[in-house]
Amino acid sequence: MFYSQDFIEEVRSRNDIVDVIGSYVSLKKQGSQYKACCPFHHEKTPSFGVSRDKQLYHCFGCGVGGNVFTFVMEYENLGFSEAIQLLAERVGMQVPKMEGSEEDRKREHYNVLLKEMNKNAAAYFHYIMKNSEHGKKAYDYFRKRGLTDETIRKFGLGYADIYRDDLYRYLKKKGYTDGELKDSGLVEIDEKNGGTDKFWNRAMIPILDINGKVIGFGGRVLGDGKPKYINTKDTQVFDKSHTLFAMNIAKRSRKGYIICCEGYMDVISMHQAGFDNAVASLGTAFTPGHANILKRYAKEIYLAYDSDGAGVTATLRNLAILRQFDVPVRVINMKPYKDPDELIQALGTEGFQERINNSESGIMFEVRILSERYDMNDPEQKTKFQNEVAKRLAAIEQKLERDNYVDAVARKYMIDREALASVVTEYGLKGITVSGVDAGGGAEIVSNRGSDEDRAVTEMKKRRKEGLTSKLLLSWLVNKPELFDRLNGIIDEHCFEEGIYRNVAAHLYKQYRETGSVKPAVIVDTFSEIEEQRLVAEMMQTDIRIDMTEEEASRALTDVVKKVKLSSIEADREAAIAANDMKRLQELILEQNKISKLKINI
Repeated sequence: MFYSQDFIEEVRSRNDIVDVIGSYVSLKKQGSQYKACCPFHHEKTPSFGVSRDKQLYHCFGCGVGGNVFTFVMEYENLGFSEAIQLLAERVGMQVPKMEGSEEDRKREHYNVLLKEMNKNAAAYFHYIMKNSEHGKKAYDYFRKRGLTDETIRKFGLGYADIYRDDLYRYLKKKGYTDGELKDSGLVEIDEKNGGTDKFWNRAMIPILDINGKVIGFGGRVLGDGKPKYINTKDTQVFDKSHTLFAMNIAKRSRKGYIICCEGYMDVISMHQAGFDNAVASLGTAFTPGHANILKRYAKEIYLAYDSDGAGVTATLRNLAILRQFDVPVRVINMKPYKDPDELIQALGTEGFQERINNSESGIMFEVRILSERYDMNDPEQKTKFQNEVAKRLAAIEQKLERDNYVDAVARKYMIDREALASVVTEYGLKGITVSGVDAGGGAEIVSNRGSDEDRAVTEMKKRRKEGLTSKLLLSWLVNKPELFDRLNGIIDEHCFEEGIYRNVAAHLYKQYRETGSVKPAVIVDTFSEIEEQRLVAEMMQTDIRIDMTEEEASRALTDVVKKVKLSSIEADREAAIAANDMKRLQELILEQNKISKLKINI
């Protein structure tokens, strides 16, 4: 943080969140809240709420949320410091010089320098393509791929010249040092040969971060050279495992879902055809970092990978990764075409939209791939297929969803529905399930009763339930601060689940002890990750007393307090047993008996 906390707080207090957001979208007052259709995703029924009392916003449709700084950062594609400057200027405040350690200032300055250098390189590549004889072949390549001049400009496409030090000499004239050029990943520095461009004789595609700043490049060889595509190496501002091509555009799409595909040209063609929600991982190496980014901005993900073997393998691998993040995934069938670009060239926008409408769920895609690996005319092979499918379906936790998939699979593959359901139940009771189909043609077993993996899954589910209870109690405390006094001696910040919930609780308790009130908007800024800020905003915007009588609210609060406290006692009990502390164990047993009789009246 580079501005003083006092200055940040003054900017926040002078920029009422209702006034600020109201200047971007039309807000209507409903009770104590203001409502609007969310500016971050397409919706017909308003689910975007803004609280003047709490100085927070949250959309219960797509999950975005935070304080006035978060909103401006997301809407305007700004960093935190830039958002502070904009809001300060909005109310006529003079912006002081940023504070922070010397190391922080140097790092921030260097990040800005590297991004500015990449921006200069992008402009130069585009200029060379449009104004040089050599660049014409890159321009012709893009045009032959069906791209319009408008699309070429929108994505800043260009050309790296045939000379091996062309960009190096250009950037040196701009005043950049050899060290800076090396750190940018654009140039390789050798003591004997000097500077050599990373990219030469390639059609160039700038890679932008989520805020729209150029951080790297992809280069497509013109001719028969290898490799066909190369990317900027990882640098201080460019991390391939956490960067998605065109995410800066897709995050603003009103379509409500994101399409993830393999290559730059697939994405650019899709955007040109009107699918501005398309992104690509840089190469086929999709990572949990990519999945986490996608989860922030979309409730559903569509995979549009190549129809060849490598594309199917990538789809299966990515389904497994996305499943860890509880993101619904559908798969778009490209056949008989190779990729989205080829399909759009052949069938146009309407044809691709039809493929989206007819896409398969991730599970049905996995089942189809399994079916292609067995000879369904051979009884033995067919039985193996049905057993593998049953293991896959047994991994679905929700009974209704599991039954629906049993129906769908039985109907499509002409399997006796009751027989399949029976096998699914049998595998479920035995704890034998598979999370998905692996790339090698089999099924990957992830849970066997009594195994380390099974215990890990059980522990994860337990922690998820504890987290939901902690989250609910924090919502109660924010909505009714008088509960801090009423629960004194029963619950404190140390009772909450470790991690973000205990962190939020610590801030809330500290605020209340010092001021007798809570300021939720201030707490949001203590978290740097957008996902955490959204979670905090959600729990603090939740109205926990909707359609509750006083008696019902009292029972609900009592139940939540009991669950949080008993979970805390259980953790202390395990620690006491491990330490062989019999005195502490007896104290905890008495405390547990006392809590079981607890009753709180609202």
